[in-house]
Amino acid sequence: MWMKPGREAFTPRERKIIETLRTPEQVQRYLSGLRYNREPNGGTLRSFRTSLRRGEVHCLEAALVAATILEQHGHPPLLLSLESQDQLDHVVFAFRRNHLWGGIARSRDTGLHGRRAVFRSLRQLAWSYFDPYVDYTARITGYGVCDLYDLGNYDWRFSGRNVWKVERYLQELPHRELKSSERRYQRLLARFDAFRQTHPTGAPTYFENKEHWMF
Repeated sequence: MWMKPGREAFTPRERKIIETLRTPEQVQRYLSGLRYNREPNGGTLRSFRTSLRRGEVHCLEAALVAATILEQHGHPPLLLSLESQDQLDHVVFAFRRNHLWGGIARSRDTGLHGRRAVFRSLRQLAWSYFDPYVDYTARITGYGVCDLYDLGNYDWRFSGRNVWKVERYLQELPHRELKSSERRYQRLLARFDAFRQTHPTGAPTYFENKEHWMF
């Protein structure tokens, strides 16, 4: 079985960050404070080490950072993959506390950031992202869960190169269907359109489950 790296594998700066960020809430606040990686020079998938060095992340990079940090505090490196009809998928680090599930995530939309550990199942956690996900093209259609230990000794923590194998693994991962009603989707789409008519930029925050969000 693949094991987490020891303390000596990290640089002094990395160790300080890991020692400071001991809870999912602390990790979420740290990631929310980083720049969002908009990939202006082409796609990236940076490791934990490179993301910290650059000080910016997109959703999958943030999940790898969260996995590396919280692995050191006893959490398995689990990623929740949310599949969208427009193929712009989202990835969340999933954690469990007191038998309930929560998530850590980074996005351009605050509604797609983390979730408090209040969900009885990973399916419920995935559903919590459905409403905020809807825009003119996006709609969550399924979810899958992976354990990064399944990648063996592949270096998603410290590599200086893009770790594309993680993305390929998530793409090939079996996803369970989240079948939503067309009526619900159209209602959410109309609400988003009305918001965009008066707010050309910015993300909506009018959702009912905001008390479960983690920023």
